[in-house]
Amino acid sequence: MPIIVITALVFIAIASILLFVIYVALPKKTVVEERIESMTPRVDEMIFAEKPPTRLQIFLGRLGAHVPMRHEDMGKYQKMFIAAGMKHERVPIFMGFKLLLLIALPAGYLFLYGIPVEEDPMVRVLMAVGLAIVGIWVPNFWLRHKLNARRTQIFHDLPDLLDLMTVCVEAGLSMDAAMIKVSEDEQFKKGPLAHELKIALQETRAGKPRLEALRDMGERSMVDDLKAFAAMLIQTERLGTSLAQSLRIFSDSLRTERRQIAEEAAAKTTIKLIFPLVLFIFPALLVVLLGPAILRIMAFFKDL
Repeated sequence: MPIIVITALVFIAIASILLFVIYVALPKKTVVEERIESMTPRVDEMIFAEKPPTRLQIFLGRLGAHVPMRHEDMGKYQKMFIAAGMKHERVPIFMGFKLLLLIALPAGYLFLYGIPVEEDPMVRVLMAVGLAIVGIWVPNFWLRHKLNARRTQIFHDLPDLLDLMTVCVEAGLSMDAAMIKVSEDEQFKKGPLAHELKIALQETRAGKPRLEALRDMGERSMVDDLKAFAAMLIQTERLGTSLAQSLRIFSDSLRTERRQIAEEAAAKTTIKLIFPLVLFIFPALLVVLLGPAILRIMAFFKDL
């Protein structure tokens, strides 16, 4: 094993032991302090509050501000950031991170492995280009993952929230009061759906028409079911139909859709199981079942 690897492992082991000793030696908070902190509202849990950017984020923002982009791409990234629950001002930080990975991954490969070890220059070029493509693709994958996870959570929370809103409307609350009530419920207040409802309520209080605020809520989240929910509320308010009945029917349709999606996913599992069965389970079964027979046949022919 090279001396550099041994030195790095020893350094990591000693640093880990020192960090563990420091963590154990640090004074812990008393029960009273933990109780006071649990009862005090945290700033980072507020809906419209956000932590100040760190030095790394400031550096990435300045770096990303110099990346040339078309207005269409900038608008697409801004919509995706808003739908993912982040501010669109973070787009320069995102682009700076992509540019940093674009440069750091090929440079790190060439400096640590490519130039000292690899002799074929074509392999160096191909690996550097491949790492550069990975550096551009990984941030997009992360952003789409955040967006899809938030959309899935909104899709699963919407039927339960509609049930609670139906109960509030049937109890005599108005639509705005019902939206406030369900957004402050313990089950939903930390979720993205309550976040979208609070933004719509804040826009309504600021003077935006309620219909426009609801329509913007559906467009902002990029969730088809939430767009249909906003359209249903707009149609109910315009036509004067029963809000509780509309909410109940829409909630039942969402539950039916969710059940159909679950049944479709369950039906696909049989097809997806074919590949692990053929690649991993069947060869092991063949070895266990036919292995002794093959050994006996070989021993029989050897004795002839």
